[in-house]
Amino acid sequence: MIDAFLNILKEKAPVSEDDCQKLKQICEKDREGVMTCALDFKLVEERFILETFEQIYTIPFVRDLPLQELKDKGLSVLSRQFLKKKFIVPLIKESGLPVIAINDPADLNCVDDVTSILGFDDYTLVLAPRNQILTAINLLFDQSGESAQQLVEDMEEDDYTIIRDFEQTADLLDDTSDAPVIRLVNHMISQAVKTGASDIHIEPFQETMIIRYRIDGILYEMLTPPKRIQAPLISRIKVMAKMDIAEKRVPQDGRAQVRIGEQEIDIRISTVPTAYGERLVMRLLNKSGYFLEFSEFGLSRENYTLIHKIIRQNNGIVLVTGPTGSGKTTSLYAALSEINSPDKNIITIEDPIEYNLKGIGQIQVNPKTGVTFAKGLRSVVRQDPDIVLIGEIRDLETAEIAIQSALTGHLVFSTLHTNDSAGAVTRLVDLGVEPYLIASAVNSVIAQRLVRILCSECKEEYILDASHIRMLNGVGHAHIGQPAFNPKGCSKCFNTGYLGREAIFEIMLLSDELKSLVIETSDANRIRSAALSAGMATLRQDGMVKVLKGITSIQEVLRVTQQ
Repeated sequence: MIDAFLNILKEKAPVSEDDCQKLKQICEKDREGVMTCALDFKLVEERFILETFEQIYTIPFVRDLPLQELKDKGLSVLSRQFLKKKFIVPLIKESGLPVIAINDPADLNCVDDVTSILGFDDYTLVLAPRNQILTAINLLFDQSGESAQQLVEDMEEDDYTIIRDFEQTADLLDDTSDAPVIRLVNHMISQAVKTGASDIHIEPFQETMIIRYRIDGILYEMLTPPKRIQAPLISRIKVMAKMDIAEKRVPQDGRAQVRIGEQEIDIRISTVPTAYGERLVMRLLNKSGYFLEFSEFGLSRENYTLIHKIIRQNNGIVLVTGPTGSGKTTSLYAALSEINSPDKNIITIEDPIEYNLKGIGQIQVNPKTGVTFAKGLRSVVRQDPDIVLIGEIRDLETAEIAIQSALTGHLVFSTLHTNDSAGAVTRLVDLGVEPYLIASAVNSVIAQRLVRILCSECKEEYILDASHIRMLNGVGHAHIGQPAFNPKGCSKCFNTGYLGREAIFEIMLLSDELKSLVIETSDANRIRSAALSAGMATLRQDGMVKVLKGITSIQEVLRVTQQ
């Protein structure tokens, strides 16, 4: 069978004869099967293997399973672990024959087991990629599984007051522990990842506790468990982060890593003591998440052209400014991804490392071992870098090293916490940097914010009038009478009226005139006025462009641009 498989595979995929012989030898020694061996060997993409199996076994290959049509009809009798181990999932639709998706047609015994348990007399068999099968399994068990509220109600009837310390399972969704607190924590994390939440807040009060998720930058109350489960809930999370569960009087920080399906989630956990118990926040970082490229940012043509030019300079500092959670790091990662090439040596120093970038050296700040931004940066500049990314300029020492790096022929990217682009100059002067050094080293400052995108299913159209324009201090006066949209709310967007986010930008290029002004003064208002006279578009003006395109609302632009 292996010879027939390899002969067909060579027709479909670019594989060498040597690779085929290596795979043949591995398959003859290993009883795991051709599919598992081929994927582990990383000889070829999975789709080519499935197309080959399609021809050999005459089982149709489906690239995308119809996940939106799936219905849970008694699938809870099956074991989630069994389905994941065998990469098989039964798909029951409203009409028509049930479909059974498998990944490895060499193991059909599991199909017989599933059809026997579910009582299928007839069905359609298809081949599907592993990630599609795992997604379908998780989706179906989410439909049939317990809700967070049900878990809390179960706990109210349980005298469970202490938590067992055990190692985190390989996949959070495979954890079948009977302890209600453990099931609740696992459910909270998996649901937060599913909804795209960036943080989970557990907030204790005198008689209650509230669990909130931050979704698209806004906190939403999701659950109000009884006060009595506060201690075991906090303790369970502290166990996951290997924190001291007996110490409740001082703040603690920790981290945990879990896997949900094929997603690797890094969780930063922080606790602080309050009057009514410990307050805990979990920051979720999806390590296997997809980060955007600039072409997907929704940039205007003018801003895209400017940024495209800025990130390709040979030296100097490019600063990205904005408050916490405004997407600064995502923008910098997108910049590095776009300019990364084999002939460039790119090194970053970050706290934390949010995404793993292929071909780029990334250093994690660790004050406990003496690796601060400043000390790490001193080592980085000895590594012969072409481009350096500093996660944040926090002190004078870091700022001075960054400027010296820029003046000696390196391109430096970094972030600052300021309200607008002109404020970056004032901030650097406040840190103690000499104005003439700022003028010599800084090429441009990019201020950005994230605005929520209106839900396409429920947004409501209206006509702009003078009252709407007054909300933005006159920005967009020429567009009175044009259509715009307001949020409404539906089940698709969790009744918020918004789904997803896009960035708005304010790009200040330091021209010769602006550099002369920076040497003369650090007054942000004067610098801003000069930049506007030179043609800089403000955050609100860029936001107004998105309002007119129906992407966001005036209220949202106002929310993120208030001084």
